[in-house]
Formats: sequence, C-alpha cells, structure tokens
Amino acid sequence: MAAQCVTKVELTIACTNLLDKDVGSKSDPLCVLLQNTSGQQWYEVDRTERVKNSLNPKFAKKFLIDYYFELVQKLKFGIYDIDNKTFDLSDDDFLGEFECTLGQIVSSRTLTKPLVLKNGRPAGRGSITITAEEVKDNRVVVLEVEARKLDNKDFFGKSDPYLEFHKQTGDGNWVMVHRTEVIKNNLNPVWRPFKISLNSLCYSDMDKSIKVECYDYDSDGSHDLIGSFHTTMSKLKEASRSSPVEFECINEKKRQKKKNYKNSGIVSVKHCEIIVECTFLDYIMGGCQLNFTVGIDFTGSNGDPRSPDSLHYLSPNGVNEYLTAIWSVGMVIQDYDTDKMFPAFGFGAQIPPSFQVSHEFPLNFNPSNPFCNGIQGIVEAYRACLPQVKLYGPTNFSPIINHVARFAAAATQQQTASQYFVLLIITDGVITDLDQTRTAIVNASKLPMSIIIVGVGGADFDAMEFLDGDNGVLRSSSGEPAVRDIVQFVPFRKFQNCPQEALAQCVLAEVPQQVVNYFSTYKLQPPKNPA
Repeated sequence: MAAQCVTKVELTIACTNLLDKDVGSKSDPLCVLLQNTSGQQWYEVDRTERVKNSLNPKFAKKFLIDYYFELVQKLKFGIYDIDNKTFDLSDDDFLGEFECTLGQIVSSRTLTKPLVLKNGRPAGRGSITITAEEVKDNRVVVLEVEARKLDNKDFFGKSDPYLEFHKQTGDGNWVMVHRTEVIKNNLNPVWRPFKISLNSLCYSDMDKSIKVECYDYDSDGSHDLIGSFHTTMSKLKEASRSSPVEFECINEKKRQKKKNYKNSGIVSVKHCEIIVECTFLDYIMGGCQLNFTVGIDFTGSNGDPRSPDSLHYLSPNGVNEYLTAIWSVGMVIQDYDTDKMFPAFGFGAQIPPSFQVSHEFPLNFNPSNPFCNGIQGIVEAYRACLPQVKLYGPTNFSPIINHVARFAAAATQQQTASQYFVLLIITDGVITDLDQTRTAIVNASKLPMSIIIVGVGGADFDAMEFLDGDNGVLRSSSGEPAVRDIVQFVPFRKFQNCPQEALAQCVLAEVPQQVVNYFSTYKLQPPKNPA
C-alpha cells in the first residue's frame, strides 16, 4: 500500500552565530535539506537561497515537505558558506548541520538546536531554528511590481533596490516571506513577476496587514532602508495593468528630520492575481496516469551473460543489478498506472532472426505489442530474451528516448493533465550518441516525460552526470537549452548495501516536482477534479 500523504508542511529556516569562514567579510550561508531513505543514503530535497554576509541569516525560501504520519522521515539540515558558482557543495565551507525527524519538528512547531560538525562536535555557537506550518491552502498569488523616483542612497551611481514582503504572526512579530531580486543602479526598477503562496503572504487572510520594505542593496551586508508601507491582500487585489495600485514608500527617520518630506518613491503593483496550483497528489487523484517504460542496455561492454563477471549474469537466485533496478523503481511506480502494462525495450544487441543490430527492440520480440504484464512481466521477458540476443553495440540512447517522446507528444493532444511518461534506462555507462541524446532530451523536456538513468557496474559515469541537469542547464548540440530538468541519474553501486526501496526513493525523488512543473507550466488541469 502506498503511504498516505497526510498533509504538506512548510519549514522556515533561520540560523544564529554561524562560524565565520570569510576573511574580510562574513560567511555567505545557504541551507540544504537532505532526506534519509530507510538505509543510510541521504538525498537532497531542496536548498534555500544564499544570504550574503550574514552570520544570522533568515532564509526567505521555505522547504515544502509531504508529512507522512506513518513514516519516520529523517531530515538533515546542512549549512554551507557559498563562495563560488558551482552547484556542488563539496567545494564550499561547511558551517554545521542538524539531524532530526519531521515528527520532532511538527510536534514542537518551532525547534531551536545547536549545529554540529561532521565529527559531532559543536559548530561554534551556531544554532538553527526550524519552524513548521501546515499548508492548508494551495492558492498562490502572482505579483508584478515596479517602483519610480526612489531615493538615491549611493554616492557613486544610483541605488540598487530590492523589496522584502513581511507578514505578521499571531504574537505580533513580522516574518519575511519574500525577497525580490536586486536591480542594480536604478531608481525606477521593474522587478520580475513572482509567485508566493497565499498562506505564506498573509495566512490566506485578505485583510491581514502585509509590510513591504524597499532596501538599497550593499555587498557588505549593510543594506539601507529606502522606505516602507503597509497593505493588505484586499487592496493589492484591486491592481490591474490599466490602473495599478500605488503606495508611497515612507522612510520614518527621514520624515521626522525633513520639514517638507513627501516620500522616498512610489511602489506600483500593476498585476495581482490569485491562482490555484495543483499538487502532485491533485494530479494523481484527479486521474493522471504515470506510464512506465524500461530500456535495457545489451551492449558488449556488459560482458558475456554466461560469465559470472558479466553485469547480465543471473546469479543462482536469478537476479543481477539490472533486475534489482527494475524491481526497485517499478514497484513504486506501478501504483500510479491502472492497467499495469509496461512497454520494455532493449538496445545495442543483435537480435534474431537475422541478427541485425537494434537500438530499440521489444524484450518480448513483439513490435506491435511490446507490453509486459506488471513488473513481474518485465522480469520474465528479460530473462527469456537474454539467451536469444547477442550483446553488441554501440550504446545509443536517443532511439528509445525518441520512441517514448512520440507517445508523450500524442498525449499532449488531450489538453488535460491525463498522462505523464517515465522512462527508466539501465546502462553500464559509456554512451556513444551523446549529441543525438542531448537533442532528444531537450526535445523531450517540452513533453510530459521524465527520464531516469540507473548506471550499473563500475564504469566512468561522467557523461551521465552531464545529462542530469543539476549542474546547470543541459543544451542540445545546436545550443538550444532544455526548458526543464527531466533527467535523474543514479549510480547503482551507491545503493548496493541499502534496502531495496532506497534506490527507488532516490531516483523518483524529483519526479513529482517534474510532473507538477510540466502541467502547471502548460496550465493543464487534472482530467477530473479530485473530490
């Protein structure tokens, strides 16, 4: 049975007294959230923004987590001082971490604990405060804001303005809920449109006070207040492009000093719209099917299947890394597919009867009906196919990606969030048609599909890491960028000594967000409204 998702929980993170790792200025921290599978394997769920020059950061970005009452959900919060542009954290200074369960956080509501180093010793006087809120509302506010005639705070050039939005808690404190980007050297800035949940902005209360502050950004962390104002969602909602809602930005200190003080500029809200955003479960409960396809690498580099050192060798109990990966991922995903009929393909082998090389052949050798009945059906088709094919090459991924993409493209005709495709490719690594594969992935990024690549064996998987867009945007050979990151790569060996479900939890971690991103980008609703 699938674990029942009880509710969504939003976690807000703040730290105090962090270690200072920067010479001449203060640390530039960010917080990364890791979740533990049932083994010892941690995987990254999300990370906050980086706050410059601060040992007491309050992070604006919230972590959104599904809270499962019946699971022990282990979490680890890692704080890093970021001094470069790379996504990888191993080259950044580690400022401390804290490990707990989600249950501990929600039962305390606010948890403040000391940060520790990797050896378990205290990270100086550093501490972390985690505040949990249940999210009961999936309405989201879309805002477009600009300003004009802001005060100039800089001797050289003009102010570098940004806005901060704050909401008031029950005990009267103000909590920052959103920070815009900084617009350099401009007293009439136009900020990028942004989205924020209605609950984050004002506890979904249309008349609750919202405080907006406008600051001049300084790289040393000493940002100057230009001015501020208060408003409510009821007021913001009146904004339209033809008649924006405008506010005078007031700087109290300046107002008291200057006799004829008017304001420190005008902030203009030209668009404010409330939309409802569907969650992954809204799509699933609303009738969206996840279609699961498997592609298996039958190239010569795997080794002769009859030899015990081959990756395709079936051990006496009938398993190998390929089958373990199919079971692990398939067992989770099959719950989301009603007919449980899964197409399964091989590539890179010479196949009977003529022993031509094929880069896309059905494991059951039936092109008109490549479907296997359940995960067990895929396993049986694989075992039956193995002695009949000759392992060959090269290792071409693009034919099978393009094959699934044709079905995903056909599904887009339905104009609803009815189908999403997940392709699992299991490979021993060295990819031959890298350029064609990059182009295939970039094209697929516009379609309702995700690609999971599991690398078996001990090969060099650098090319696979490159296809997984975590380190930056993947581009096709002609330079076209992927519109979203749809590839998740995991080396199987990392999970060798973990429970079976650990691999699936890691490779499937990004799929729900990929599903939501695709359907919300194209404004597709679930086929039926969940009750």
